[in-house]
Amino acid sequence: MVVKVLVVDDSGFFRRRVSEILSADPNIQVVGTATNGKEAIDQALALKPDVITMDYEMPMMDGITAVRHIMQRCPTPVLMFSSLTHEGARVTLDALDAGAVDFLPKNFEDISRNPEKVKQLLCEKILSISRSNRRANTYSAPAPVAAPAPTPSSASSYGSSAPARPAPAPLPTRAPASTGPSSPAPKRKAYKLVAIGTSTGGPVALQRVLTQLPANFPAPIVLIQHMPAAFTKAFAERLDKLCRISVKEAEDGDILRPGLALLAPGGKQMMIDGRGAVKILPGDERLNYKPCVDITFGSAAKSYGDKVLAVVLTGMGADGREGARLLKQGGSAIWAQDEASCVIYGMPMAIVKADLADAIYSLDDIGRHLVEACI
Repeated sequence: MVVKVLVVDDSGFFRRRVSEILSADPNIQVVGTATNGKEAIDQALALKPDVITMDYEMPMMDGITAVRHIMQRCPTPVLMFSSLTHEGARVTLDALDAGAVDFLPKNFEDISRNPEKVKQLLCEKILSISRSNRRANTYSAPAPVAAPAPTPSSASSYGSSAPARPAPAPLPTRAPASTGPSSPAPKRKAYKLVAIGTSTGGPVALQRVLTQLPANFPAPIVLIQHMPAAFTKAFAERLDKLCRISVKEAEDGDILRPGLALLAPGGKQMMIDGRGAVKILPGDERLNYKPCVDITFGSAAKSYGDKVLAVVLTGMGADGREGARLLKQGGSAIWAQDEASCVIYGMPMAIVKADLADAIYSLDDIGRHLVEACI
């Protein structure tokens, strides 16, 4: 079936080039264009596209506001175009919170100089997110996420002497999706590391999981999110403001500690050694993903044996499967996000189909179960 696309951008050059690239794919049809957010809403309602590409800086109405209106009135997968700057990263993360599914760097030089590479990447993104779970990106009224309050005994057990962090800001609450049978609640274990890997849909998913963790969460956490180098610092800062635990972009030599989540830097690889030290290595051009979930999971398997709890969240492809296999062979536990709550059921599906999942949970239950498993 042909995927119908609406292209939204105030630049006539960019609209034409994106439309030309997409129209060259026999599986994609550009059904319309729009020059601002208001036109985008009208065209989305009239044309009912399968996917919308969206710029964020436009006259009359910006892309983020348009995404919010579209998600309320006619939920449609949206691919944002973003500049590779810190401010571009911040705006893109706002767009993902508003309901956009994924993003691509907006690089005019690449579009003019590397048309084949750009065509392949753009068309692959469009075809993939056309199959995304729209329910997972449909939002209802905001509601605060309440993290468990530490008890006196747990605070003393884990040495929680850090200054109190502000309560996390409320996040949009996803409208409930019907789910199949869920795995039973986990049994408690003294995990030395929680490792979470994700891709498309991951920024919002990680916010939902991590905001449920208390400041005295006893296990160190590493996060591997497929994301460009310019974005990970801004994303770590955003998570740090939202969460009770601390979050930072990982640096070479960082030491794992309870209540701290380290986010793998974009464009590089993150490994962990047996002393609990983080190693940041250059991104290997032979690898599709930088950072790569398999690399981090594999190093955790080597360093921590059966003391790792690995979680694979929403994302395209199968990154994490081979690393999870190594963890499983060493006796560690593997959780996968369920299909109903995934934006893209790719990475978790690869875990489930390989029979590596010890438990399958809805996104909104994962944070609570992490607390139950580790505290």
